[in-house]
Amino acid sequence: MMKKINIKSGFVLMAMLFVSLVFGQAKKPTIMVVPSDVWCNNNGYMDKANNQGTEVKYPNYKKAFQENADLVQVITKINGLMADRGFPLKDMAAAIKTLESESAENAMLSSKSGAGVAETPIDKLKKVAKADIIIELTWTINATGPKKSVTFTLKGLDAYTDKQVASATGTGAPSFSSELPVLLEEAVLSHIDNFNAQLQNHFNDMFENGREIIVRIKKFDSWADDLEKEFDGKELGTVIEDWMTANTVKGRYSLSDSTEGMQLYEQVRIPLYDASGKATDARGFVKGLQTFLKNAPYSIPNKLMMKGLGQAVIVLGEK
Repeated sequence: MMKKINIKSGFVLMAMLFVSLVFGQAKKPTIMVVPSDVWCNNNGYMDKANNQGTEVKYPNYKKAFQENADLVQVITKINGLMADRGFPLKDMAAAIKTLESESAENAMLSSKSGAGVAETPIDKLKKVAKADIIIELTWTINATGPKKSVTFTLKGLDAYTDKQVASATGTGAPSFSSELPVLLEEAVLSHIDNFNAQLQNHFNDMFENGREIIVRIKKFDSWADDLEKEFDGKELGTVIEDWMTANTVKGRYSLSDSTEGMQLYEQVRIPLYDASGKATDARGFVKGLQTFLKNAPYSIPNKLMMKGLGQAVIVLGEK
């Protein structure tokens, strides 16, 4: 009798482990759907700003959401289609309100964010929303006699690197329906599962190989030393490189450029989640390096600056 109970308990335990494993593997990336720059420009929702002497155009998301009912309906429809397929969502309109509640209304217009690190409006939204994937949406309405159709483009971007990881485009069949959300759903449905598979493949790669970020090391002009300064016979630049090797996932990164005054690390792979299960970002990862350099034997004061979620700059020599 005891053997039967043990065997039964073993099967139950194995089943629980299997379910746990399956659900663990089924974890999906968090997404945020936004109107593309092309759509914002075509519909008059761009602002001009001066970025170090150059006039640039940035989307005014707040104005678009306040004035364009179609945008609200379309974003809501895509959000619903993604939610139906199990993707966790970050609502863009809510992210904009969060920026405002933090007294950051200027973030939607400003082209700079302290100490010369340029940030676009979408960079600032990324830091608030902390989504894994940004889905840029563009659509146009076509008219053929009394019938209408929608042509759409979905572009999935890694929120940390801005690299395109998924895409879908298509045109729905002409319909007598005049409701934009219905036309959009008809156009998107035949493409969305393949699009989502691309998103999931990218996320699975991050699970295995880490999230990708960019790290820059610079120095203030006022700092008398540089990256060639030696500590126990090892140059500071090499010390930093050794830290990156020890703390990245599988020691993966690319030192793209290195001089006595700067280093550029690209394709830096960091853990997707920390020990507590919280999503990591460039700031959380690089703060470890910042503390490492502040402590003995290096004792180097430094300043950490961010651009969005995935780019961090440590400037040596001052706080």
